[in-house]
Amino acid sequence: MDSPASSRRRFLSSSLLGLGALGALTKATAASSPKPGFLTEAERDIPLKSDCDVIVCGAGPAGVTAAISAARAGAKVRLLEAHGSLGGVWTSSLLGYLLDFDKPGFNQELVRRLRDRDAVVGTGVNGISYHPEDMKLVLEELCIAAGVTVHLHTRVVTVHKVGRRVDAIVTESKSGREAWRAATFIDATGDGDVGALAGCEFEIGMADACPCQPVSMDALLVVKDATKLTRFIHGSGSATSKQSMNDSKTNLLAEIKRGGFDPSYQGPTIFPIRDNLLLAMMNHEYGINATDATAVTKATLNSRAELHRIVKALRSLGGDWEGVQIVATPEQIGIRDGRRIKGRYKVVKADLVAGARHEDSVVRATFSVDVHALTRNDPAYSNQGVKVKPYDIPLRALIAKDVDGLMMAGRCISGDFIAHASYRVTGNAVAMGEAAGVTSALAASSKRAPHEVSWQEASALLPKVRQG
Repeated sequence: MDSPASSRRRFLSSSLLGLGALGALTKATAASSPKPGFLTEAERDIPLKSDCDVIVCGAGPAGVTAAISAARAGAKVRLLEAHGSLGGVWTSSLLGYLLDFDKPGFNQELVRRLRDRDAVVGTGVNGISYHPEDMKLVLEELCIAAGVTVHLHTRVVTVHKVGRRVDAIVTESKSGREAWRAATFIDATGDGDVGALAGCEFEIGMADACPCQPVSMDALLVVKDATKLTRFIHGSGSATSKQSMNDSKTNLLAEIKRGGFDPSYQGPTIFPIRDNLLLAMMNHEYGINATDATAVTKATLNSRAELHRIVKALRSLGGDWEGVQIVATPEQIGIRDGRRIKGRYKVVKADLVAGARHEDSVVRATFSVDVHALTRNDPAYSNQGVKVKPYDIPLRALIAKDVDGLMMAGRCISGDFIAHASYRVTGNAVAMGEAAGVTSALAASSKRAPHEVSWQEASALLPKVRQG
């Protein structure tokens, strides 16, 4: 039998070997720091892979579209996602609703594939709700079919540059710290994490810091009979006009208050998903900077607690609300405002007012300015007095200005607070992802940077990409 001392030695040895396999061992087991309150990490070697053309960071609506589009255009693509599924706000945040989706290309394909699974409610392609679990599966199947290599539970933590060019990124996951090199990179993280790590200028909220639009947590609900609740459900039953849809919000707010609770969001909304499964967006957390992990954590805990209180209030009413319960809350709270990375063009309020046109337009946005209440005392949402004319988002707004080899897609592109409040919806994010994907693929294959590729040249690839 081993002595206690030898057992401890064997345990320590095996523990260290296990840590080494994860890349956790460094040249020094501890490092002193010259600054009080700081820890200096010891130097270490990180495994580096250089086997792909395009790396997409973030698998939300923009990122997953970018990855599929780049792969269909002939690039070898890796798609990195911090959470446990593809789809981002569609799935990990349970968004449940498709806005400004009447665009050509992947928007149409996605709705068609969801409809084939009986996974959407509503006609057409715009303003319809969908089943989040079907969305996850459709996106996974599309990535596999396109040949995209997917990495879930993988977060970008460092960007390595050679001069102005982004050369590689470093990730953290259960596999430890790993480095990845590619010809081009796409920041589709929503919050502009890669651009910020690369040293790009950015803004958040109304300027370079909050006030920001509120964050919100959605939830899947199950009820006894959804047909008895149509006057509370957005876009269902007799809710065929804008006024009647607004009525569903007003009716629901009154019902929650009748149950004895005053919610933080004065425009609570329920969407139909399938049969008696509904999706609810009924809360706001105000003044949250999405890059502050402590603030986002607190908002997440507050939101989940509030959703349970709201549902308890509705259940207490009995009748058609008897037995209503939460089926699931999301992995990630829904974030409207994050970093907007400085690009080679900045989409601004004046573009929306004038209906700007650009030769390198990648999408024509039509959604209104949608600023949710910045404080609880503000209106639930406002257009800030801006009447939007359909306007173009140019390719230049998707290309980082301060570094080379980096594109953005989704809500982290280059724009001001007001413009962002319009273009941030997912139909536009998909179109941006499609543009970033084909441009990055062409840049990689021709050994150029994205800013050296014209949109006219890149868009010529779209017919091939859209064939699937």
